[in-house]
Amino acid sequence: MRVNEFASKVHMREPGFWVANTSSPVSYPEDGNAVCRSVEESSFWFAHRNSCIAEVIKRFPPSGLILDIGGGNGFVSLALEKAGWEVALVEPGIHGAINAKARGLSTVINSTFESAGVEDCSVPAAGLFDVVEHIQDDILFLTGIRRALIPNAKLYITVPAFNSLWSAADVEAGHFRRYSASTLTKTLRRAGFSVEFLTYIFLPLPVAILISRVLPSMLGMRNGLDRENEKAAHQKPPGLAGWCLGKVLSSEVKVLQKGYSVPFGGSILVVAGQGPLLTTTCSQGAP
Repeated sequence: MRVNEFASKVHMREPGFWVANTSSPVSYPEDGNAVCRSVEESSFWFAHRNSCIAEVIKRFPPSGLILDIGGGNGFVSLALEKAGWEVALVEPGIHGAINAKARGLSTVINSTFESAGVEDCSVPAAGLFDVVEHIQDDILFLTGIRRALIPNAKLYITVPAFNSLWSAADVEAGHFRRYSASTLTKTLRRAGFSVEFLTYIFLPLPVAILISRVLPSMLGMRNGLDRENEKAAHQKPPGLAGWCLGKVLSSEVKVLQKGYSVPFGGSILVVAGQGPLLTTTCSQGAP
């Protein structure tokens, strides 16, 4: 893959590892990638999100490269690459980029999307997997991605659901908001996208989030994420509760395989296409 064909402000540090010429700040904990790296391989949450993303991309496939923007340690990127799609990770955190390369991901770009200098009308598809909630001006950010996409491109997004589930954990994670189906759809439309498919995922989690994070946060019992308990939180509970959780999550994947949406959950998964703004912009200039 010739990264410089679509990203003009990066240089190769070593084969398959690219670095931006400049850097810009991001709203993400300094140890965020390290925390995720410690739980990803054994986490039911990361595994299920990958399964849902993969099923939806099968139904709405890209026409070429998927640019996984803000993809952390490359957990999603590597799964998509192993499934046969061409993927390039764009990750601003140096430790996340190094972890992704160490995992064997073919193309890693250590940069924010803005600093990489991604050319207009150059990218066939983009993924934003739990990224947009970290962006203060989400519409401006999405508009920039819209300009980078070629005609008939796909945009794949996951975000945390429901502002009513906001807690101190969101603040510590660097979130600016959570979304509903309505607010995410409106945001995408204002950025020039049209929603092709939308589903909630993680049906059982809102209740768990309410009990374990929202209520304690409201009562002042905790000020943020408990790093020591993060790994335990990503494990299925033992016994009947864990069995039930597994059955519900596997049912979600089957629902997506059949082309249906899940009506409620702790996250939202969307496939978006271009609105008329993108088609007009690309037809006037880039290849």
